[in-house]
Amino acid sequence: MIQTRQPRLRALVLALGFAAAALSPVYASEPAATADSAVKADIPFEQFTLPNGLRVVVHTDRKAPIVAVNIWYHVGSKNELPGRTGFAHLFEHLMFQSSENHEGEFFTPFELVGATNQNGTTNSDRTNYFQNVPTTALDMALWMESDRMGHFLGAVSQEVLDEQRGVVQNEKRQGENQPYGQVFERLLKASYPEGHPYRWPVIGSMSDLNAASLEDVRRFFKSWYGPNNAVLVLAGDIDLETAKEKATRYFGDIPAGPTLAQPAVDPAPRNTSTRDEFTDRVPQTRIYRTWNIAEFGNADVERLQLLSQVLGGSRASRLDKRLVHGDKIADRVSTSAWGSQLGGMFYVQADVKQGVDPAVVEKAIEEEMARLLADGPTQAELEQARTQFKAGFIRGIERIGGFGGKADALAECTVFMKDPGCFREGMA
Repeated sequence: MIQTRQPRLRALVLALGFAAAALSPVYASEPAATADSAVKADIPFEQFTLPNGLRVVVHTDRKAPIVAVNIWYHVGSKNELPGRTGFAHLFEHLMFQSSENHEGEFFTPFELVGATNQNGTTNSDRTNYFQNVPTTALDMALWMESDRMGHFLGAVSQEVLDEQRGVVQNEKRQGENQPYGQVFERLLKASYPEGHPYRWPVIGSMSDLNAASLEDVRRFFKSWYGPNNAVLVLAGDIDLETAKEKATRYFGDIPAGPTLAQPAVDPAPRNTSTRDEFTDRVPQTRIYRTWNIAEFGNADVERLQLLSQVLGGSRASRLDKRLVHGDKIADRVSTSAWGSQLGGMFYVQADVKQGVDPAVVEKAIEEEMARLLADGPTQAELEQARTQFKAGFIRGIERIGGFGGKADALAECTVFMKDPGCFREGMA
């Protein structure tokens, strides 16, 4: 542990775990889902594909005159190349600017019609754009989305690129200057080998962003933003026939882009531990432990999500009871498990209470994990974890749009599993 004289300078402990096999839990028998819970978790849908490859998923919900428009492009930071990172996130910013047939910010006409939940996000595997619009504004929304899909590059000048590059670099600086803001990039580099598509952060590096030329940017867009690499979800006050007519009208004439292979699944299993410690201006020591796990859609990920709930998903979880409420050696504990397209991560984080030796907290974490992996959860713990898992999903799909809403769930399953209803398996 590195000690300093500065009162608010504390060491961050970064402890990376073994290969994913070390996290294979033993489970008690799982209770069957009730018919009621299965019904609540369902999202009925229909789907079709345009000749240019655009996949369209439709969910009808007439409770309000609103349609969620959600479009996912199957491109994220994993599709970049070393030395040219940050492009997918840069395009998230660029595509909220002018397109060839619309001058000005993308948000403006949506604000005029009262759109809600409008945003865009980028991660390692995909980029998405979404908004909820009144049914009367659906044509406008689809025209705008189709214009930035099929008629965008003519509006991207060197001036626009330089401006948005500066915005992204400022966002990166702000993130890194926040407490613990440099940890995740170190985690990625420690977790994945050289050349692995998950080794760099979504926002990219300063040097790569500086090096990006206008031609680089145009080439990236032409490669990945065609209709055949996108999924459009329309959820709400719409039916299949209306969706077919409107999707064909607005997107049908956009030519397909090249067919590019996605990187192969590679969780980068680890057979040795890695440990890293560094100091930063943060209020207290924070411990991170991560393990590489399987990819999205793998049944092991769902099992590890249940394990995560038992271990640290609530005040009644094992780490909370031991570290926070029992031994009182940590102020906060959290755990998470997620699967991405190439592989996922299991994550434990603990904020060490002032004056406590971090080694004591590490030892307690190891003991609780070893006990859970050896004996498995109790039936009560497993049932509670499954209830929390289902409840979180159901809370999300109470909304037709927005992050985690019905449209998002359908898009995610379509992009990664080619089945809009893949969520049903986890809810069974």
